[in-house]
Amino acid sequence: MTATVTLPARILSLVRLGRPLYLAGGFLMHGLGVAMALYTGAPLNLPALLWGQAAITAIQWMTHYSNEFFDLATDRTNRSPTRWAGGSRVLTDGHLSPQVALRTAVVLGALGLGAASVLTLAVRPGPFTLPLLILPLLLAWAYSAPPVRLEARGLGELTVAVLVPRMTPLVGFYLQTGQLSPLPLLAAAPLCCIQIATQLATEFPDAIGDAAAGKRTLVVRLGGAGAARLHNLALLAAYALLPPLILAGLPPLVAASACLSGPVAAWQGWRVGRGAWANPARWNSLALWGIGLIMGTAGAETLAFLWLLGWG
Repeated sequence: MTATVTLPARILSLVRLGRPLYLAGGFLMHGLGVAMALYTGAPLNLPALLWGQAAITAIQWMTHYSNEFFDLATDRTNRSPTRWAGGSRVLTDGHLSPQVALRTAVVLGALGLGAASVLTLAVRPGPFTLPLLILPLLLAWAYSAPPVRLEARGLGELTVAVLVPRMTPLVGFYLQTGQLSPLPLLAAAPLCCIQIATQLATEFPDAIGDAAAGKRTLVVRLGGAGAARLHNLALLAAYALLPPLILAGLPPLVAASACLSGPVAAWQGWRVGRGAWANPARWNSLALWGIGLIMGTAGAETLAFLWLLGWG
């Protein structure tokens, strides 16, 4: 006899399916963009802040649900899921129909497009508002959806680096200033490198299942040892870029704040170099510290801009 699934249980499964914990990154990166805008002298545009966050969160959440739907075959072949990788397991465990994930993704995409339309037609920060929000929406959908499936072509890691630490602060900055500026790109450069390393750290446990399902991530393409070298090169590049970024216009205090995460990055790189990527007992820790590294560095940069603004 099949047990009846209650409505609260279905709602809880739907929330778990969307992995809401990861939404924090969208808030943080958007906040970094707003902090940069205030630093340049722009007044706070509250409607742009709220509608911008609504658009960013809807697009990001759409990606979570679409990934769960389009990666279902891959997740089913994954015999080593972790807390941070391998999907939410809601669909693989049969708690909800896959179509629920797809429909939710479509609804969230429509909400994101709606918020972008309000920004464009009512708030009107500038002429590039709609393109700056449509491009992330399309890239986010193409990340796992066929026929493009960027994540299966070795382009997923770069796509996430473009979407999260580069495009999100840029959108936050533009919605407040109505201007395109190199400052968000300068501040995002080390974050993009760290994001690539973080993506690799979360993909190590999935390599066997991804390969079996034809999902050709960089870890699958390069092999574990090759991906480990790329991981450490990306971390090294994040901090090696800081001196030329200062020369290009990044405030020295912001660069110094990014350096605060350097000891954690060095420790993370040392562990990966010593083979932690191949040790299942270290997989959760590698992903956790990778996520902490990108969040902590972005948070430090945000505080530095606010300090320069006089909030410190």
